[in-house]
Amino acid sequence: MSYKIKNAIIKWDKSAGKFDLVDPERYFNGKEILVAIDGDDLITIQLLVNAIVKNDFKNWKEIHGKKPDDSIKNLLLKLGYQKEEIAKMLREF
Repeated sequence: MSYKIKNAIIKWDKSAGKFDLVDPERYFNGKEILVAIDGDDLITIQLLVNAIVKNDFKNWKEIHGKKPDDSIKNLLLKLGYQKEEIAKMLREF
């Protein structure tokens, strides 16, 4: 079972000086919401949620080599997932 995080794209329109909401699924129609998350980070968050839902915790007790400025994109690798496992998770997603 996969869990889908509702998301849309917030795009800066330089000529108009404003943000445009690209929301083809119409999740946020009529709602006053403005949150921006990098696309790669959003995918990582969705993969982490799916791993939690499936109780696939790998090495979640300890994150090896964590630095304060580490990107969330590296979190799955630091949790002990191999690149092949992450690729498989992406295909299931």
